[in-house]
Amino acid sequence: MTQAILIIIGFILLIKGADILVDGSSAIAKKLHIPEIIIGLTIVSIGTSMPELFVSTTSAIEGYSDISIGNIIGSNICNLLLILGLSAIIRPVTFQKQTKIIENPMSIILTIIFLIICNTGRYITRTEGLILIILFILFLIYTIIIGIRTQKKAVLLEIEETENISLIKNISLIILGICILKIGGELVVDKAQEIARMLNVSEKIIGLTIVAIGTSLPELVTSVTAAIKGESDIAIGNIVGSNIFNMLLIIGLSAIIQPINYNITYNYQMVVLFIGMILITIFPFIKPKNVLSRTEGIVFVILYIMNLIVLIIK
Repeated sequence: MTQAILIIIGFILLIKGADILVDGSSAIAKKLHIPEIIIGLTIVSIGTSMPELFVSTTSAIEGYSDISIGNIIGSNICNLLLILGLSAIIRPVTFQKQTKIIENPMSIILTIIFLIICNTGRYITRTEGLILIILFILFLIYTIIIGIRTQKKAVLLEIEETENISLIKNISLIILGICILKIGGELVVDKAQEIARMLNVSEKIIGLTIVAIGTSLPELVTSVTAAIKGESDIAIGNIVGSNIFNMLLIIGLSAIIQPINYNITYNYQMVVLFIGMILITIFPFIKPKNVLSRTEGIVFVILYIMNLIVLIIK
């Protein structure tokens, strides 16, 4: 019970730390007159992936490869099937042409590359981690270019709105957010590993379930809130962006810090993730077109529950 309470505290710290980090970064970006669309496409998506980043890098440093890789694969499945599914059930999610034509297929291609890298040997090496980071940088450049093009249609930030924003205050917030994230990440990893030992449950299962769901809470809050408000771009963009960040940035950095042992049994979960990505690519072309309907959202949630049941039975 004590370990479970400490894990919950860790999750709370991860969510709060990510929130503080995003607030501080966004304020500085506004102060420097960086377009809001770029803030949303980069800082917010990366910010909601901060719990995964700190949990996976901490796991890699401490030698818990199963939690490190399981957290990312499990989080991506949770983001895609559970969170996007719940968002669509609350309110059907509309796909923009760019997401349907470019970003969904891009996600599939990057997932295939990630799967190939994972299966080239027993470890995801530092060189392979560097390849993932390069792919992440290319994706970030693409995101910024799209953001700049979109921003041309929007109104630029007024100077008066940013006069009272303090750089020192918000730099302090960023540092505080990172510190809170680090403490939360260490709590979650250490206590999850202890629970795994006590219950004789593998670190793989803990990483794919408890840790994955916990670190996906920021995406859950962001996407469900966006769905309630009818902001489909944020709901689906947050999920697609976060999943790409998770695979490329987080596993890339974790592997550079410490090569990650990849157990081929994770390939089953990768297949589940791949099926989800195929469905999200196909659904916008099926009636009702350009929409993830409530029925399709229910399909996603059922797939997630079935996957959890298979994990528990195995």
